[in-house]
Amino acid sequence: LKTVTIAFCLVATAAIGGCATRRENAALTGGAIGAGGGALLGAVAGFNPLVGAAIGGAGGAAVGAATH
Repeated sequence: LKTVTIAFCLVATAAIGGCATRRENAALTGGAIGAGGGALLGAVAGFNPLVGAAIGGAGGAAVGAATH
């Protein structure tokens, strides 16, 4: 169940992450989606959700800004 949940979260995050029109919007959207996904994955995997949110937010913002 954890594997399915993690896979679903990653696919959903990637699908929603492309919905921005400017680089700043893409970074903010990516950061927000990454933080939410990181917190969820952290909780599901048994880690601290705050650490997952921080890592996911930073990664999401970086990827959002770099890919737009």
